[in-house]
Amino acid sequence: MTATQAARTAPEELRKGRWIGDWRPDDPAFWESTGKKVARRNLVFSILAEHLGFTLWTVWSIVAVKLGAYKFSTDQLFWIVSLPNLVGSTLRIPYTFAPARFGGRNWTVVSATLLLVPAVLLAVAVNDPGTPYWAFLVIAATAGLGGGNFASSMANITYFYPQNRQGAALGLNAAGGNIGVSSVQLLMPLVIAGFGLAAAGLFWVPFVLAAAAGAYFCMDNLTSAKAEPREMAKAAGRAQTWIMSVLYIGTFGSFIGYSTAFPLLIKSQFPEQAALTSLAFLGPLVGSLIRPVGGWLSDRLGGASVTFWNFGAMTVSVLLVWQAMSAHSFPLFFAAFMLLIGTAGVGNGSTYRMIPAIFRAKAVAGVEPGTPAYEEALATGKRDASAAIGFISAVGAFGGFFINRGFGSSISATGGAGAALAAFAGFYVVCFALTWFCYMRTLGAKSAPSLAAARV
Repeated sequence: MTATQAARTAPEELRKGRWIGDWRPDDPAFWESTGKKVARRNLVFSILAEHLGFTLWTVWSIVAVKLGAYKFSTDQLFWIVSLPNLVGSTLRIPYTFAPARFGGRNWTVVSATLLLVPAVLLAVAVNDPGTPYWAFLVIAATAGLGGGNFASSMANITYFYPQNRQGAALGLNAAGGNIGVSSVQLLMPLVIAGFGLAAAGLFWVPFVLAAAAGAYFCMDNLTSAKAEPREMAKAAGRAQTWIMSVLYIGTFGSFIGYSTAFPLLIKSQFPEQAALTSLAFLGPLVGSLIRPVGGWLSDRLGGASVTFWNFGAMTVSVLLVWQAMSAHSFPLFFAAFMLLIGTAGVGNGSTYRMIPAIFRAKAVAGVEPGTPAYEEALATGKRDASAAIGFISAVGAFGGFFINRGFGSSISATGGAGAALAAFAGFYVVCFALTWFCYMRTLGAKSAPSLAAARV
C-alpha cells in the first residue's frame, strides 16, 4: 500500500474487529487523514481509565486520616498509605506487557474492571469496627491494582502517536491519571462526611463500570504493538534504563509519595490545623496540571535541560519544607509543599519525555534516514522505549513507598519529619549531578552525538 492509498483508507477499513493492522503514525499523510482521530479517541478513554486507577490507588491517603477510631499510630497509618505504592510499583512490570499481549483496548477493559476489588474491599474493611490492623494492610495493598494501570496505559499510548507528538500526548495521558490523586483527596472528605467511610470505596463503583464500558466500545488494539519479557530484561541490562529509573524515582516517586503523605503530614505535624487536611488535594492537583508543561518544555528545550534545573528547584523546595516544619509555620509549610509537588510534576513530564528520545536516538544512530533500515530502526527504538518505560515506571513508583516509609520512620524515631526531608534533599542533589554527568556536560554530548541531537 502506498502512502497515498494509506491516506485514503478509512479507519474502519483498517480495523478488523477492534484490531488495527496498519498503523503508521510517523507517516504525515496517514497521521492527518486517519491516525490523529483514532489516536485522540484512544487517548481520551485511556485517560479516563487511568484517572480512576490513580483514585483507587491513592484513596487510602484520605481514608487513613479518618481511621482515628481504630487507634493506630502515625507509623502504622503511614504503612497503610505505603503499601498501595509498593504493590502498584511491582505490578507495573507485568502491566507493561499486557497491551501488546492482549491488546490495549482489551487490557484497559480488564484493568479497569479489576479496580472493583479495592473499591469493594475498602467498604468491607471500614464497615466493621473489629477489622484487625493486618486486614487493613492486606486490603490497602489491593489498591495497588490501580497503580499498575499507569504502565500499561503509557506503553499503549506510545504506539498511537508519532515521535514528535509523544511528549504532549504522554504528558496529557499521565496528567489525566495523576490528577486522580487530587480528585480523591477533594471528593472523599465530602463523601465520607455525608455517607460514611464505606462510601470512600463504593462511590467509585459506577465510574469504574463506565470506564470499562467506554474502553470496550471506543478503544482499539494495535497489531504493531510489541513487547516481550525478554525485551524488558534486555532493557534492564542497559545503563540508560537504570539512570532514568533513578531520575524517575526523584520525579514521579516524589509526586506520588508527597501527594499521598500530605494529609497525614498535616494531621501529625500540625494537629491544630487538622481540619485543613481538606486542602491537601491542591498539591497533587498542581503537580498533575503542570506535568504536561514539563513535556511541552522538553519538546522545545530538551528533556535533560528541564530535568537538570528542575532537580535544583526540588532541592530548594524540600529544604523550605524542612525550614517550615522546624519553625512550625503552617503557611510556609503549605506553600513550600505545594512548590515541592509542583516541581515534581514538571519533572514527571521532562523525565518521561527523555525516555523515547534516548532509545530512538540510540536505535537510529548511524542509519541513513529515509531508508527501510531507518524505518526498522525506528520500530526497534519504539519497542525498546516501551520496554524501558515499563521498567522505569515500576522502579520510579517505588519512590512513593520510600517517601511514605521515610516520613513514618522519621516521625516514629524522632517525633518529626526532619531526618526524612534531609535524606530526600540529598537524593535530589544526586539526581541533579547524575543528569549533568550523563546528559548535560560537553564531554558527554561529544561522545554521544546521537543523544545530543535527540535533545534528550
